[in-house]
Amino acid sequence: MDDLRRDAREWLAQDPDPGTRAELQAVLDAGDEQALADRFGARLEFGTAGLRGELGAGPNRMNRVTVMRAAAGLAARLPKGGRVIVGFDARHGSRQFADDTAAVLTGAGLRAEVFAGPVPTPVVAHFVRTFEDVVAGVVVTASHNPPRDNGYKVYWDDGAQIVPPQDAEISAAIDAVGRVDELPLGKDWPVHHDAGLYLDAVTGLRLGDARDISIVYTPLHGVGRDVLLRAFDRAGFPAPAVVAEQAEPDPDFPTVAFPNPEEPGALDLALALAAARGADLVIANDPDADRCSVAVPTPSGWRALTGDEVGGLLAEHVLRHTSGDDRLVATTIVSSSLLGSIARAHGVRFAESLTGFKWIMKAGAPGDRLVFGYEEALGYSVGDDRGVLVDDKDGIGAALAVAALAAEARRNGRTLLDLLDDQARRYGLHATSQLSVRVQDLSLITAAMARLRADPPAELGGRAVESSEDLSLGADGLPPTDGLRLRLAGGARVVIRPSGTEPKLKCYLEVVLPVDGDVAATRARAAAELDALRTGAAAVLALG
Repeated sequence: MDDLRRDAREWLAQDPDPGTRAELQAVLDAGDEQALADRFGARLEFGTAGLRGELGAGPNRMNRVTVMRAAAGLAARLPKGGRVIVGFDARHGSRQFADDTAAVLTGAGLRAEVFAGPVPTPVVAHFVRTFEDVVAGVVVTASHNPPRDNGYKVYWDDGAQIVPPQDAEISAAIDAVGRVDELPLGKDWPVHHDAGLYLDAVTGLRLGDARDISIVYTPLHGVGRDVLLRAFDRAGFPAPAVVAEQAEPDPDFPTVAFPNPEEPGALDLALALAAARGADLVIANDPDADRCSVAVPTPSGWRALTGDEVGGLLAEHVLRHTSGDDRLVATTIVSSSLLGSIARAHGVRFAESLTGFKWIMKAGAPGDRLVFGYEEALGYSVGDDRGVLVDDKDGIGAALAVAALAAEARRNGRTLLDLLDDQARRYGLHATSQLSVRVQDLSLITAAMARLRADPPAELGGRAVESSEDLSLGADGLPPTDGLRLRLAGGARVVIRPSGTEPKLKCYLEVVLPVDGDVAATRARAAAELDALRTGAAAVLALG
């Protein structure tokens, strides 16, 4: 404990933020050993989406010292004189963290440039890949995490997120950074004002000309609204009706328990507005607008489509509007196996990657032209014959593509639900679901994974487990990752892995059933089988 108190005092001496200094001094004065150990017993590491964690003092929190150290570590791995674009969302501290990043990068001999205001993540990602002199990009965002969190996402010069060994090299460089109050800091840097380049690209997507569609949209208190509305206007769509209560950026996200469109209740206001207006479609972005959620009306009320359902629909839409046998569609090992079937039917290339869009962008082989990538967590990167426009999730591009797809279906007297039924008949019904268990103590997740590796279940949900793959040993030519894949009788599958961004253990469930006439009856059977798998998975996880 003496070492932790010493580390805390050293932190106090260099922290430029009076708020976190006061917080840490109060912890020291109270003699709160648990709080001290929580802040100084570990430090944030680069994960699936860079740095991400709770705001507060100490190396295991997001704060100005953590950010300045991250920026200094990044600068050490970049060529002097290179241009770095910095964007930020509307969360607590984001603007300050962006300015601190620019100050450190400029002081290290790089040419930093910061967006003037909060900006969607895909806008920054597109900017990085557009200019040859841009050597990296940073977005200060915690995406869909709770209000108390913030994060730090890093893009390399190709416009994609960092992957090994870049993350380890940056981490090692961060470890070598001394006191942040001794870093040379720049004082002036250019300010970037416009998302015009991104809008030019995304509104130029050649994915059909149907535009007659009525949409309700929510940015969930995030930063997507203004860019999305400009994109829809420039692309010729009617203006979506925006949920007023969630229209303005608000770091406290007052109308939702979690600002994640996947969470129960997050879409309630949008669905109510859509019902009142008789809309055709609901579209939601998460707070940094890299994810896209879709809901549609049914005879019994509105239904949110799963990420796998939207992924399958968008894949076929893109493939109908593109050409060439060098086209590649890609998804992750936890997403539906449907995309592979679609790729085979269309005669194009298919690849699976590890979880996270940084891996999707590395999927495939030389000569492949990636036209569509998606992950089940509502992330999509949409392209046309030029390939994808953003080397990461793009919630605004996906929203435009979904609107075009729905408008095309409407023009033909059909709905997205009809298209889903068509796919079920053509490829079999690929039904997916999740079990997600949130914990306070991360050691519980480590223990559960070790227990399952040592003694995988013999059956789940009434289905025999035919094989168990430890993904930490590598599988199908993929890099090792912390996960377990169970293949079950009848073509079912369960993948178990810790979340890369939240304290959760997640199970990804899939059953595949042939459709013999009645799609609705097959869906009911699949739902029952998924429920049985979910119950079985919860029992073997034994996390409460």
